[in-house]
Amino acid sequence: MSVLFEPLTLRGVTVPNRVWMSPMCQYSADAEGPNTGAVNDWHRTHLESRAVGGVGMVMTEAAAVSPEGRITPWDLGIWNDTQADALAEVVASITRYGSVPAIQLAHAGRKASTEAPWRGGKPLAADHALAWETVGPSAVEFGHYPAPREMTIADIDRVVDDFRSAAIRADRAGFEVAEVHAAHGYLAHQFLSAASNLRTDEYGGSFDNRIRFLLRLVDAVREVWPAEKAVFVRVSATDWTGEERGVDSEAWTPDQTVMLADRLTDHGVDLVDVSTGGNVAKASIPVEPGYQVPFARRIQNETTMPAAAVGLITEPKQAEDIVSTGEAVAVFLARELLRDPYWARRAARELGAEIAPGTPPQYERAF
Repeated sequence: MSVLFEPLTLRGVTVPNRVWMSPMCQYSADAEGPNTGAVNDWHRTHLESRAVGGVGMVMTEAAAVSPEGRITPWDLGIWNDTQADALAEVVASITRYGSVPAIQLAHAGRKASTEAPWRGGKPLAADHALAWETVGPSAVEFGHYPAPREMTIADIDRVVDDFRSAAIRADRAGFEVAEVHAAHGYLAHQFLSAASNLRTDEYGGSFDNRIRFLLRLVDAVREVWPAEKAVFVRVSATDWTGEERGVDSEAWTPDQTVMLADRLTDHGVDLVDVSTGGNVAKASIPVEPGYQVPFARRIQNETTMPAAAVGLITEPKQAEDIVSTGEAVAVFLARELLRDPYWARRAARELGAEIAPGTPPQYERAF
């Protein structure tokens, strides 16, 4: 029996297997006009094909909760009903093909207003027609990015309201899981890390103060998200500035991540999606297969919060071992699913498992 292809139930949501599609920005939405930020044919094909491919959960790329929350002008959004209605059509297809539809709610903070990666990914010039002012917990720049405007309390309250409104729209669109993005150097991560948060008010300084913004986001989502549906939080477990190598660090650390995961349990979060990095431009990251799995393992071992692992998980046996040994309850695949949309079906065959609800009849002769 393959544990990787056993179902997992979180609240009232049963995911048919433990192979999940990680959020991956496509930077392919309209940047202007009536369909700004809405899914189009590219997104539909991208998301639906992974559901046909057998993953248990399909999570959208980061959906910005406001226009200013986008990474690029070509990001998906969920700040208006047009965007939500377009997503509802995709949700229906994902569900039809047997996968659980999930959405990541996000705000890019100081890493916003940039070009698409394949056009260099650099910050847009201030006079660019599609550029906007970026914000962050403090006026601290990220690498070569311009320093953001430090957020006021009114700004913070507005973003919390934006997450609440986005969650309402996501629920109406039919998503069964909402994930709050607090990783990869985007806004919530910027508040968590002392490398980017120099505030001296109730949102900065101590650990309790630096996690306050994220807890408010989670509470706002959970307040309007149905009790039977699941809420996830994606975290970067470390800024890779030293502590994980035994060196003192003032940035975000694995120990703080474990403490945060424990707190999130009391705020209605059902799973932590564990990644790393993204908030310090010159971090030293020892990239190798499964290099982020130990951070998920710590949450599994040291708290009651379930954790999912991501990062260079490429082989079926590797994924099976991660789940069967309890290092994580599930694995998120990203680039491997770009290379092979049908990875889950290949993995099931290699592990002698079956995928519910079964292979589409059109594809049976291949499996």
